[in-house]
Amino acid sequence: MIELLEASHLASEGENILHEAKAFSTGILRERVSSLDGRLFKCTVHALELPLHWRVQWFDIKWQISLYEQREDKQSNLLELAKLNFNTVQATHQRDHREISRWWRDLGLMEHVEFTRDRLVESFLCALGLSQETRLSSLRKSLTKVVILILVIDDVYDLYGSLEELECFTSAITRLSTMPPNLFLSSLLSLFSLTGISDASRWDSEQIQQLPECMKVCFRALNDVIHEIAYDIGKDEDWHLVLPHLAKAWADFCKALLTEAKWDNMGYTPSLEEYLSNAWTSSSGPLIMSHASFFVGHMNLEDVADLLERNKDLIYNVSMIIRLCNDLGTSTAERDRGDAPSSVVCYMREANVPEDVARKHIKELRNQAWKSINAHCFGNVETPFVRTFIDVTVNASRVAHMLYQFGDGFGVQDGDIRRQILSAVIHPIALN
Repeated sequence: MIELLEASHLASEGENILHEAKAFSTGILRERVSSLDGRLFKCTVHALELPLHWRVQWFDIKWQISLYEQREDKQSNLLELAKLNFNTVQATHQRDHREISRWWRDLGLMEHVEFTRDRLVESFLCALGLSQETRLSSLRKSLTKVVILILVIDDVYDLYGSLEELECFTSAITRLSTMPPNLFLSSLLSLFSLTGISDASRWDSEQIQQLPECMKVCFRALNDVIHEIAYDIGKDEDWHLVLPHLAKAWADFCKALLTEAKWDNMGYTPSLEEYLSNAWTSSSGPLIMSHASFFVGHMNLEDVADLLERNKDLIYNVSMIIRLCNDLGTSTAERDRGDAPSSVVCYMREANVPEDVARKHIKELRNQAWKSINAHCFGNVETPFVRTFIDVTVNASRVAHMLYQFGDGFGVQDGDIRRQILSAVIHPIALN
């Protein structure tokens, strides 16, 4: 019955029999779980809590190893090899974490900005969830930079800036994204002095000069990091060609955040459709995938653009899951604080239904998005680069489930996320 439940989460659009199988197996397992014990009880609770297909497999390895260790027919050599493999790969992850921690300290952003969250380890955990292979070290470190700056910029829009200031900030980011490549070349030397918050440079527009100092610092830090990542991707020859693509992804993200800030400023609650048409971008999914696409293989700009275009439906549905998981995990607390409406609140007001009904509807939208994603998971791909990109992209959905399964994974620095960090990043498996 557990296998039937797990298999039902692999359904694609139109596979209604698996939808029925999910309802049937879920009902049976919930009814009988209290009468089970031992290994079967653990497996049942695990499957009902979150199916394997929705989990980051790397974060589940220790649990799987401990479960296998309890089997009477276990093979000791295989078990020992699995533990050694985990510890060896984890050592690479720990090295990446040390390097990104030094980068974060050298950037010095938190010394200048007090209103934002300092979530380096959580950001690294997200990047690790997207890409665990040892060969993807550069991707992990770059995505950590992206995720932690997403949190900073999100706090600028949510917690600090006035609407006028946010419009100036968004205009400056947009201007950065539309700079012609020949102008980017003139700032090459600045790439080699990114050991802290840089002085005002040619990229600082008149709008930025009008902003509070902490928002100027955030803009310059973002500008510096965009340059860093572009140089990591393109090196000496092509970094200036990569940079506008990364900057545009940030501009689109900031525009979506600005739209939400305007709604909040007006006290406006959009329809669910209007909310989601903007929220899939503000989820940061397209921004993260735009950066990831440059690291999955040795491809030129045309190949990367083609990769993103051919997988835009996948990126959209993954971004929807990020947003919907976020809303399901944080909407109650945000509503109590009077924050901007989430998808749950939008549907409650639009359909005039209580919260439990709205949450059920949002979960169904999330399930539908997974059906669309599954078609990409199990379809044929032309190259290993495409498969890597699809795997990384789908893992973003799994990370979202992990982050928001029990609340706001970024908002609270203890509990389940802390245990996940200790398990995946800090503590190796004890060997016999």
